[in-house]
Amino acid sequence: MDNVIILAGGQGKRMKADIPKPMFKVLGEAMLEWVIGACEGSGLSDICIVKGYKAEMIDEYLNGRYETVLQAERLGTGHAVMQARTFMEKKPDGNTLVLCGDAPFIDSKTITDSLALHKGNGNAVTVITSKVQNPAGYGRIIRSESGISSIVEEKDATVEQKKITEINSGAYWFKTADLLESLKAITTDNSQGEYYLTDTIYILLNKGKKADAFISENPNVVLGANDRKGLLALNKVAREDIINRHLENGVEFTCIDGITIGRDVIIGEGTQILAGTVLKGKTVIGTGCVIGPNCIIENSTVGNDTNLNYVQCYDSKIDNSVKIGPFVQVRPGSHIMSGVKIGDFVEIKNSVIGEDTAVAHLTYVGDSDVGGCVNFGCGVVTVNYDGEKKNRCVIKDNAFIGCNTNLIAPVTVGKGAYTAAGTTVVKDVPDGALVLDRGETVVKEGYATKKLKNRKKK
Repeated sequence: MDNVIILAGGQGKRMKADIPKPMFKVLGEAMLEWVIGACEGSGLSDICIVKGYKAEMIDEYLNGRYETVLQAERLGTGHAVMQARTFMEKKPDGNTLVLCGDAPFIDSKTITDSLALHKGNGNAVTVITSKVQNPAGYGRIIRSESGISSIVEEKDATVEQKKITEINSGAYWFKTADLLESLKAITTDNSQGEYYLTDTIYILLNKGKKADAFISENPNVVLGANDRKGLLALNKVAREDIINRHLENGVEFTCIDGITIGRDVIIGEGTQILAGTVLKGKTVIGTGCVIGPNCIIENSTVGNDTNLNYVQCYDSKIDNSVKIGPFVQVRPGSHIMSGVKIGDFVEIKNSVIGEDTAVAHLTYVGDSDVGGCVNFGCGVVTVNYDGEKKNRCVIKDNAFIGCNTNLIAPVTVGKGAYTAAGTTVVKDVPDGALVLDRGETVVKEGYATKKLKNRKKK
């Protein structure tokens, strides 16, 4: 059985924030989650997270998804892996992948292909490497006829070794039994007084074991961030990579200013994404849409040929040929059906809006079930909260809701029924009826003048 150890104990002091380094986000997701996702995508689910600085934040984030162990003192990468000894001893006959929780661009293909080489060659250790144009600052891979002979750090490299462009990513496959055995032999006899995981390679080679390297096709597997500038660079790399992938799939971008797309977002061909748009989570956008400018869509599904302009939409579903915006919020639990038109300054919350319904402007529809071909006038409010509990409104097909109508939930407006402008509806309206409640107009002379004097005194 193969397993994974993810090193997530770092502080990242130069980030100047009081959270573990792997919890800093790339495109809205913790770097740790990127690494976990790559493991899951390659079929690896037996994962142990080594936590350290602010360990409780790692526990809270994982919420019991995976086993964790504590590195109480940060004494090097080898020391971190030592903390997972009990985890590895449960399945000593397999292989262990060691990854850095703050190197987010490790990918599933690299993990799978490197494991195949590791097993196929009978290696005790396989270092995942990358070839880059500028290797400065990274450990160089020194190859031999049978695999690799060493990893030389930049400060120790000769002039010739510094010309080597194959570098260490900090990710390794080990035979679990060999890793457990070699961890016993590493020491702190170095300038930093730490246990280095790379020392296990020399130990294994000296025992006649085989060490090799797998060159990833992904040049970004080595990338990490030590400060905010580095984190910004990671976000830039991820953002451009994802946009390029969508361009190849037929998505149109006339400008990419302010556009951020999460790695799990799916966009259909022929859709245009305009400036300032942010697509997050498990969002799916259909074909032939225009999304933006300045939309935020999170964990939502959008159908085909839909136009969203200055829309924020969360955990909802929008069907085909819908037109929404500008300045509209669709809150969680909503379903906007085909042909709906929603105008400016409208909020929809936990509601179903039926086919071809129009919600023109300045309206709040919350906790409601709205039929098809309903017309909402300006300023309509479904009054869904009585101070203690939420109640639902039902508005049936072809109803006409006049301007400034208040629907006091729970209430039902029947098929084809009308509410007159300015009406407060407190009881069900039958099919085809008109409800009109404007009351008697009363004018109290001098009332406002008295109020104004009191306000001025205050």
